[in-house]
Amino acid sequence: MKRLIGNPKKNDERKIIMRRLLNTIYITDEEMYLALDGENIVCKLENEIKLRVPFDNIEGIVCMNYVGCSPALMGKCVSKMIPINFISPQGRFLAKVCGETKGNVFLRVQQLDCFRENGLTLTQNTMAAKFSNTRQLIKRTLHDNPELREDNEIAKILDVLYDGIEKVYDTEQIESVVGIEGNCAQSYFSIFNKLITNKDVPFTFNYRNKRPPLDPVNALLSFVYTLETTEYGAALETVGLDSYIGFCHTLRSGRKSLACDLVEEARCIVERFCLSLLNLKIVGEEDFEKQISGAVYLNEDGRKKVLAKWQEKKRTDIQHPYLKQKIPFGLLPYIQSNLLAKYVRGDIEAYPPYLQK
Repeated sequence: MKRLIGNPKKNDERKIIMRRLLNTIYITDEEMYLALDGENIVCKLENEIKLRVPFDNIEGIVCMNYVGCSPALMGKCVSKMIPINFISPQGRFLAKVCGETKGNVFLRVQQLDCFRENGLTLTQNTMAAKFSNTRQLIKRTLHDNPELREDNEIAKILDVLYDGIEKVYDTEQIESVVGIEGNCAQSYFSIFNKLITNKDVPFTFNYRNKRPPLDPVNALLSFVYTLETTEYGAALETVGLDSYIGFCHTLRSGRKSLACDLVEEARCIVERFCLSLLNLKIVGEEDFEKQISGAVYLNEDGRKKVLAKWQEKKRTDIQHPYLKQKIPFGLLPYIQSNLLAKYVRGDIEAYPPYLQK
């Protein structure tokens, strides 16, 4: 799969430049140009056709490239009601080209009805997936660090997370599920410092704080959580769902509540990424700055380091349990958003949250 981000390498090092998943085409080569040829979409690189895709069964196009597509193709897609979404290679939603508004209006009405009727089930499944994925993160650390396998406190947290999976399905209110999630998160972060296994790391982590972060580890977590939530927000735009209307997080002016809901499933990947940056000493004391208020943030050099590694992370493949195929991690927000939209429309019986194996 062609990498999502960065300056392209030599032509002989290029890989396949397009993914077709769930009837949506994802263009991930930033130098690819899309054009129209009869009833086909053609992908060109340096004026050479690399791929030809018929319009049949195509529901949408997501372009993560710089050069874009031809006006003729845009006109054809408009006539066929196929939206073209433009996303920056960094994952920021830029614009959408589509025809007369039809489907999205009905989809958003369905979204409201679906979340009112099935919000509890969606919340239960999402939080159960989050707890399961968190357990997998901890187990991965234990696998890599045998000296931690006999740690009673870590073993206890694994049990707490397992019990959390059971408890969320015994509740009858979303607020109760959120309460269980809060308790599990607090327990998990109580042993997070033990997962920072490189003893030369000059940071300690005592507890999770957000607004503002008061230490470098919290600053790093908050920064990468924000990156991933932004990408989920962009992904939801591409499928026509309203990212401000969630099923778990309450409505709040200016907050993309649905993006916050979906990112819960992927927090384990963010946390594993942050732990890798710390344990490999990719970030250090020189990458943070402390303000007079006590808040700690990544400085400019620190942000550049983290962003570079984050873009590399987005190019790595993960196994998607529902699709049963490997996808770049950078496409996960788009796949999950697409699956949620299919659930809202009634195309699938249940929304399948992302589960790490």
